[in-house]
Amino acid sequence: MIFAAGLGTRLQSLTKEKPKALVELNGVPLLERAIKKLIALKVDRVVINVHHYADQIEQFLLENHNFGADIRISDERTELLDTGGGLLKAKDLFLPNAPILIYNVDVFSSLDLNRLLVEHKQSNSLVSIVMRDRETQRYLCFDDKNQLTGWKNIKTGETKIAREGFETSTAYAFSGIHVVDSRVFDLTQREGKFSIIDLYLELAKENRIKAFVDDSKVWIDLGKPENLELAKSYLKK
Repeated sequence: MIFAAGLGTRLQSLTKEKPKALVELNGVPLLERAIKKLIALKVDRVVINVHHYADQIEQFLLENHNFGADIRISDERTELLDTGGGLLKAKDLFLPNAPILIYNVDVFSSLDLNRLLVEHKQSNSLVSIVMRDRETQRYLCFDDKNQLTGWKNIKTGETKIAREGFETSTAYAFSGIHVVDSRVFDLTQREGKFSIIDLYLELAKENRIKAFVDDSKVWIDLGKPENLELAKSYLKK
């Protein structure tokens, strides 16, 4: 699933007349880059959620014949449901009993996604969350077995504790890439708009929510104008 419904407010003028998903990096829309990355991974189906300028995304896919892939649209035009609500709304669009790789449209990464999927399967985790050791304001915390124990905001001091061991856990920054087992849909009664991180913290009390620590060379949040320029420099190398 490609999360592509965001408003893209950090990109300022670039998203005044188009969705963030169609902002270009070296002449290629971010959505196209994400789709082709998943096609190269040989996924069976791609689900894309839409909200901001949704019609432009649908037209873009139509003009490109879905890049030859099985692509389904999860329509959030009437209400932007955040990441957790967006995943649950798309429930019936996924192939039954298949793991779901979630990829933010504004992520630029050199992570080996095949390795992520293999390790997710071997670990028998409900969720594998790709984390990086980088500075941010909000962190997810994991114990010495890479089990999610909680969340903290170092700017406000707010914490959300999921299980024992939080105080001695290692803090990592979320990368916008995760793998979810289809069992997750049967384990929550949540509805409407909510963050997927809150869902993970809730499920971590009794389920294996694992960190996949990504030490690959490149990870860039393309939701910021200056980072688009940084990504261009990597593409030139």
